[in-house]
Amino acid sequence: MLIAALPSAVGQARAYARWVMGRWQLSAIADTVELLVSELVTNAVKATGVLDGPADERLLVGKVRPVYLSLSELAQTLLIEVWDASSTPPLRRVASDGDETGRGLMLVQMLSKEWGCEVLETGGKVVWCKCLITEAI
Repeated sequence: MLIAALPSAVGQARAYARWVMGRWQLSAIADTVELLVSELVTNAVKATGVLDGPADERLLVGKVRPVYLSLSELAQTLLIEVWDASSTPPLRRVASDGDETGRGLMLVQMLSKEWGCEVLETGGKVVWCKCLITEAI
């Protein structure tokens, strides 16, 4: 799925993930997948997108970088991949009690089987995670 790196991308990505999980009859893991997609796409938008654009996002057409979301079923694993144009790997940090952000990658680590980041020679990076789907079958 190709999405403009705008704040609205996160909701679009969550809706797409939920739709795919329904089509693939993996509704048992839909909430987890939706949360993981949300965190990875949020990070991609923060890394490359427009966070404070005009109220009418149509004014940004042609001026915003893309974010790509891919969902793949591999044996008993669901692979979630998000590409963005930044070559800076994400950093997992420890958020303090008062922080409103900074817990996303900790959630990704806790909810997925494994996760990682591949910086691409052609530019950008792919942040990915894998979820076990055996309990959903």
